[in-house]
Amino acid sequence: METRHDVIVVGGGLVGASCALALARAGLDTVLVEGQAPCGVPPGEAGWDSRIYAISPGSVRFLEALGVWARLPAQRLQAVSAMHIRGDDGRSFLHFSAYEAGVAALAVIVESRALSRALWQALPGCPQVVCHCPARPSRLAVEADWARLFLDDGRVLAAKLIVGADGARSWVRQQAGLRFRDKDYRQMGVVANFACEKPHGGIARQWFRSDGILAWLPLPGNHLSMVWSTDTAHAAKLLALPPGELAARVAEVSDVVGRLTCITPAAAFPLHLIQVDTVVAPRLALIGDAAHQVHPLAGQGVNLGFGDAEVLTRELSRRGVRDCGELALLRRYERARKEDVLAMQFVTDALKELFAHPHPVVGVLRNLGLSATQRAGFLKQALVRHALGTS
Repeated sequence: METRHDVIVVGGGLVGASCALALARAGLDTVLVEGQAPCGVPPGEAGWDSRIYAISPGSVRFLEALGVWARLPAQRLQAVSAMHIRGDDGRSFLHFSAYEAGVAALAVIVESRALSRALWQALPGCPQVVCHCPARPSRLAVEADWARLFLDDGRVLAAKLIVGADGARSWVRQQAGLRFRDKDYRQMGVVANFACEKPHGGIARQWFRSDGILAWLPLPGNHLSMVWSTDTAHAAKLLALPPGELAARVAEVSDVVGRLTCITPAAAFPLHLIQVDTVVAPRLALIGDAAHQVHPLAGQGVNLGFGDAEVLTRELSRRGVRDCGELALLRRYERARKEDVLAMQFVTDALKELFAHPHPVVGVLRNLGLSATQRAGFLKQALVRHALGTS
């Protein structure tokens, strides 16, 4: 039995759920298909989530407009007041501050589980979105006027547009035959959370090191979250360390927060650069990691995804009486997102490769560049505007 809709969003992660909610609030009859039931554990009842995100002010505004941000527990949010970056020569640095940028915060740190729960709490309150969860697609068929999604339980969903929000290994992208390039960095992002002996002051810190890129992100109270982007061999050693030894290793870079105590087990995820030749096709659009993946050193991956969801909704809202799956309309979305995505992919990839290069001359130049950016006010302002989502 077939049901017909305006849009089907495949993938109910943070980006997919936000996109389904935004499209439905814009008046489109929307279906969200997700293979796994969302986590029902309230934030704070299962300790700290090891996966956290730095949500930009632009993304905060998007989530506020959807009625999602207000559902987040305030005691689990942490504003980032400043960002301190250090080069690998021990002297070069780059500092950003919310005060200099004229904003309340450079970003807000949010746990993945808390944000997912807030999104899924908001979905039932929007009558124009129907959730099929858990449900898994088995086949996609694109025709002239409709796209059909066949679920593995026998149901058939038809829509004018399919939105692939199903992650870096996107099933929708594969079914549509969209070409992409996957650059394996041969690195892992090792994550863990720690209690701090001294207050962190809401400052995020990052060190470019010979063994990778180490970032500390502030969490509420005297807590911080670590992301250590490093080669797979070093990542394996970090994962094998007892909690006390891992905390001591992480604390070696700075004594600014005193002694660290590990409060969550270390985990890791592989790092890739994914570039898709085109993120739209007849009756199909990709968003989030299905459309692009970047190195986490700038912490902008999920913000790019929220930007995709917001711009796609905006373009479809302007369609008037036009078919929302029309390729010319979807091209407007692709063009509107291309510059931001390419710029972020270029910057993160270039920085990763630059600081991984072993030649001493390259080392001198990269650290000089870091210090020069600190002194060049106009360049710092441009970088801040882009990160804030105001460029």
